Amino acid sequence: MLTCEDKELLKQKGITEEQIAEQLACFEKGFPFLQLAGAASVDNNGIMVPDSEAQKKYLEAWDTYMQGPSKIVKFVPASGAASRMFKNMFEFLGADYDVPTTDFEKKFFDHIHSFAFFNDLNAACMDNTGKTIDALLEERQYKAIVSNLLEAAGLNYGALPKGLLKFHRYADGVRTPLEEHLVEGALYAAGKSGEANVHFTVSTEHRQLFQQLVDAKVAEYEAKYGIRYHVSFSEQKPSTDTVAADMENKPFRDKGKLLFRPGGHGALIENLNDLDADVVFIKNIDNVVPDRLKGDTVTYKKLLAGVLVTLQAKAFDYLRLLDGGHYSHDQLEEIIRFVQRDLRCRRADLKQLEDADLVIYLRKKLNRPMRVCGMVKNVGEPGGGPFLAYNPDGTVSLQILESSQIDMKDPEKKAMFEQGTHFNPVDLVCAVRDYKGNKFNLLNYVDKATGFISYKSKGGKELKALELPGLWNGSMSDWNTVFVEVPLSTFNPVKTVNDLLREQHQ
Repeated sequence: MLTCEDKELLKQKGITEEQIAEQLACFEKGFPFLQLAGAASVDNNGIMVPDSEAQKKYLEAWDTYMQGPSKIVKFVPASGAASRMFKNMFEFLGADYDVPTTDFEKKFFDHIHSFAFFNDLNAACMDNTGKTIDALLEERQYKAIVSNLLEAAGLNYGALPKGLLKFHRYADGVRTPLEEHLVEGALYAAGKSGEANVHFTVSTEHRQLFQQLVDAKVAEYEAKYGIRYHVSFSEQKPSTDTVAADMENKPFRDKGKLLFRPGGHGALIENLNDLDADVVFIKNIDNVVPDRLKGDTVTYKKLLAGVLVTLQAKAFDYLRLLDGGHYSHDQLEEIIRFVQRDLRCRRADLKQLEDADLVIYLRKKLNRPMRVCGMVKNVGEPGGGPFLAYNPDGTVSLQILESSQIDMKDPEKKAMFEQGTHFNPVDLVCAVRDYKGNKFNLLNYVDKATGFISYKSKGGKELKALELPGLWNGSMSDWNTVFVEVPLSTFNPVKTVNDLLREQHQ
């Protein structure tokens, strides 16, 4: 039963009572596992590997597209705090020993001069202790160094978002991931007008810091690359927060008030939906490399985009044909082949459909958002992968799935998961308008039955938290999806601070 205070809180957030009821029902009944048809792989099983001739064609297609009037936007989810990146160092601060003991701790201190943030950290140590990092190392005051790195009196890296940390060192200075994404935007997403649109999703408390960094740096990169930037920001909407539940699936209350939690990255489908764009590149904030290694990243971003606009142009031609009403049986057969072979969407009873029903089906499958996703060979990274899965309408199509969406107690499904040859590095290029130039309402293409329930605690009490369908999982479930193999060199995430010591980040 909702109180007057509860209803006022819902009103402030823009959440309806019906949404609360829906969310509580999800806790009650849970989410079904997705039905797999198999892991996607190369060799004509869902993952394209274009040969050199095809690559050339797709790269040219993107270059041609960029000369047109379309608006291209680079979309970077950047609200995540860096706290998990420093988990090991927080543990060292709280440990009952004072010298580096674990391999991780030893590596951090052995190579501390190699971090791009070294000079800033050294200055913070000088300000707060009167000593340099080298002097503190000499005196075995290791925790003083880590305190200056993580805590508010020093660099405050433990509380900042990854996008604002110093990742890479150059001869003329250092760069944050935000700056590396600005550079990428100049290299593959600046259209004919010489303008690069880059959009970051950020948290409310850090938005001003992001804006300050852009204000300080954007002119420098505009001069360097001869372009103009349009940098914009958005925040996760309060209306996408989800209510927490107790172990009896009743609303969880903290000091008498309903507890809401962020709905996970799936909430960003709303931010994506608000963009004014024709083509959108999506890539995580921490997956960046220095300039000397950007060649593969730029080439394969353009390649994915070339595949996208080539397939989109074909789909648009077929939609015009179907909407015109003048098509032959042979042309219908050609469209069926395109939907099945190129868009990887199959329906078992297709041959039993009358022509009128067949046209309705084909039109529906062609007229929806499209995404081309880069996939790297599996190297044991945690996270989602490419699969062929059954959809609610009985079709089988390509989906990016997380392990939690798969019934690992079913030996057949577990085997399919373990046979996966590729991994999702979050490398997407999306087309979000129909052939008449109208924006798709992306919220209409979300599979709401693909959320997640996780277990947390608040004030010592257990609770259930509801995550919305993931941005590149269930939130894009009903899109046309195509997978393309990209090299591992395009995937260089920074999950821990010591990842910055890898050769790719030096």
